[in-house]
Amino acid sequence: MKFVKIDFKTFLALVRYFVLDEHTEELYGQIKQVLEDKVDSLARHELYTQSKTAETAEERERARQKYLDSVGMRDSFRY
Repeated sequence: MKFVKIDFKTFLALVRYFVLDEHTEELYGQIKQVLEDKVDSLARHELYTQSKTAETAEERERARQKYLDSVGMRDSFRY
């Protein structure tokens, strides 16, 4: 089983929203943004891992290009 780390501030926001029933729009927006950022980060990490561990050179290069696209690396900076 894999674990995902979140910061303490996000944890407290989740507790306030789900346990203490503080259903405010501001709190919802904060939680949603942090979780979206975390999902994007996990996806980038998975692409990076694939770019290093894929079985064939073509798969590694495809994953590397997707990773560079996801982090916003311009084509002029790529090798």
